[in-house]
Amino acid sequence: MYGWIWRHLPGNAWIKALTSVVLVLAVVYVLFQYVFPWAEPLLPFNDVTVNGQ
Repeated sequence: MYGWIWRHLPGNAWIKALTSVVLVLAVVYVLFQYVFPWAEPLLPFNDVTVNGQ
């Protein structure tokens, strides 16, 4: 999969590397700003099973 992406990016190796970094940063930004806040109430992280003794 990564080879396919690398072959389809335009430019030489430096441009491809820069474009790859920008794409990864964009994906991380979207995950932290939109996906994780949306999914957080659906996850059972606040369902503790330890008694408070």
